[in-house]
Amino acid sequence: MSGTFIPQPGAAPLHRQVLAQAAMESRLMLRNGEQLLLAVVIPVIVLIGGVAGADRVGLDLEHSAVDVFAPGVLALAVMSTAFTSLAIATGFERRYGVIKRLGSSPLPRSGLLAGKIGGLLMIEVLQILVISMVALALDWDPAPGVLGAALGVVLGTAAFASLGLFVAGVLRAEATLAAANLVYLLLMAGGAVVLPVSAYGAAGDVVRWLPSGALGGAMRDALIDGATAWTDLLVLLAWAVLGTALTARTFKWE
Repeated sequence: MSGTFIPQPGAAPLHRQVLAQAAMESRLMLRNGEQLLLAVVIPVIVLIGGVAGADRVGLDLEHSAVDVFAPGVLALAVMSTAFTSLAIATGFERRYGVIKRLGSSPLPRSGLLAGKIGGLLMIEVLQILVISMVALALDWDPAPGVLGAALGVVLGTAAFASLGLFVAGVLRAEATLAAANLVYLLLMAGGAVVLPVSAYGAAGDVVRWLPSGALGGAMRDALIDGATAWTDLLVLLAWAVLGTALTARTFKWE
């Protein structure tokens, strides 16, 4: 008998496992109404409301409102997905034993984390497309700082994802839900993510070192001036290293 039909049990190659996990993570986020609200609806509302209300509020901006708000809202979208959505989803996955069961599958822990990050990046591509289309409809004229923007998105995702996993790994699911939403609102309002640090007066010297301030600054430098904000990128890298170290030491899989 030919060996063609002889069963060959075994796990799929790691890259296929990671891609399958990333696709599943992205589908789960898109099916969740709260996650979709955080990922797309709130950033778009902030963009339209900020551009429409900038003149009425009397914001002193160096550039047009849409040129300032669009990079900040892109940074906000990364923060909402990489931190808030990931923390909440992971917290409830721990509660219901999902991660524990995935740990017994052929997918290794590194593959699980890679799949989660891949799912985040897929969602972020969708966010960037939607927000950019809305901003362009509002007469946004971005500078071609592709390198700075790409590095900002990647390092910002790494920083906020590591911090999100840290929160989800040490708190109960309900506490993670409350903490992730509270931090999101605080950083959106006072973390220099949507508006530049110059809008915060003396507090700007402090908030520029937060991951939100660094990500917002990197995106604005890239898409307003076409520059690469290496200092802000190094701040994001430092937060990513800190968050990874904290997660590695404290994360509980069940």
